[in-house]
Amino acid sequence: MRRGYAWLLALVLLAGAGGAGWWWWQGRGVQDPSAARDQREAQGPQGTVAPQGPGAPRQGAGGAGRARRPGGGPPVPVTVAEASRRDVSLTVDALGTVVPLESVVVRTQIDGQLMEVNFREGQEVAKGEVLARVDERTAQAALQQAEGKRAYDQAQLANARVDLQRYQSLARGAGVTQQQVDTQRAQVAMLEAQVRQDEAAIEQARTQLGFATIRAPLAGRVGIRQVDPGNIVRGSDTNGIVTVTQMSPIGVTFTLPQQELPRLMRAMAAGPVPVETLPGPNSSSGNAPVARGTLLTVDNAVDPTTGTIKAKATFSNEDRALWPGAFVNLRLRIEVVPGATVVPLVSVQRGPEGNYAFVIREDRTVEQRPVTIGQTTQAEAVVQSGLQPGERVVTSGGLRLSAGTAVAVADDTAPARPAGPRPRRTADAQGSAN
Repeated sequence: MRRGYAWLLALVLLAGAGGAGWWWWQGRGVQDPSAARDQREAQGPQGTVAPQGPGAPRQGAGGAGRARRPGGGPPVPVTVAEASRRDVSLTVDALGTVVPLESVVVRTQIDGQLMEVNFREGQEVAKGEVLARVDERTAQAALQQAEGKRAYDQAQLANARVDLQRYQSLARGAGVTQQQVDTQRAQVAMLEAQVRQDEAAIEQARTQLGFATIRAPLAGRVGIRQVDPGNIVRGSDTNGIVTVTQMSPIGVTFTLPQQELPRLMRAMAAGPVPVETLPGPNSSSGNAPVARGTLLTVDNAVDPTTGTIKAKATFSNEDRALWPGAFVNLRLRIEVVPGATVVPLVSVQRGPEGNYAFVIREDRTVEQRPVTIGQTTQAEAVVQSGLQPGERVVTSGGLRLSAGTAVAVADDTAPARPAGPRPRRTADAQGSAN
């Protein structure tokens, strides 16, 4: 038992000695040969400091003539943009739904058999163009009956007028009484009214006969046919025969927050408000607008449940880029800021003391400058104070910057490195690497 404890104590002491030796070896015993070489090269001959500047020889692995951050680190790579002065269009984006300005479900106005269909599905039709015909024989017979009734009543009216003239002549010679003359005059008036009633019945029959020929109520595109020839159609049919939709011009309805209503009304009072449709994220046309139109009207009440106001815009849609029922992204230009100093929105950062931007100085260091921001768009910001047109600001890489940090601008041309083979590593360096 004692012998076992002795072996255990010996192992513990041996492990402690090994750990202490390893610590001494890492901290003091070995110096990095590559670090020593870099220090000797940096001192130059006889311990002097190597010359600095654009023409100085490269020093160690990092190279000479390269700007360094405070503390000796390399410059931070950044991208920059130049502040410019120009007019800025302030826009509002919204999601809209394409709606036709006019759309009609074509139904028959008389009951009967659908005899023929004179359109192709998807065809563009003009207003008044014949689309279909319904069996017109019943309406034609009703018209002939009304015309026959009018002819009968006209003959009776003509006979009553002759009798009235005869009674009037006899009354002057006391051949008939005045009562007989008045009765005959009333008979003529009754027959005249009957003839007018017959004419109205004829007009009604002609109208019903005209309903047998179904015409396009507006110019537009016909949809898919809902009924085939030979079927019985009625005016009470829900689907009708076909739907005709106006495609040009076309409308888009959308909603905006009620906070935008004052600016929107001011823009409408100043003139037409331009509206653009933007392509979707998967569109191949990039950010180019699909169609351009103008704001037509704003609804007369705010929706109290959502706090939004509905508006409607119109587009010429001659190229049929907008389709009824589709969702589109809209952009309204409601205000223009003239002669503004503009920078990319990503260049503006916010700190405890407010907004600031990193400005590139002539010595390739940055200045953390406070700025006052006015209106903003999705990609740009209007700078009211703190920047002048022509100054360059950092747009990416700002998280690694502080006041006075040296930077390497990605757009600048880097100095060419001297040609030649790479320096071979010494045996000591190779052994250290291994």
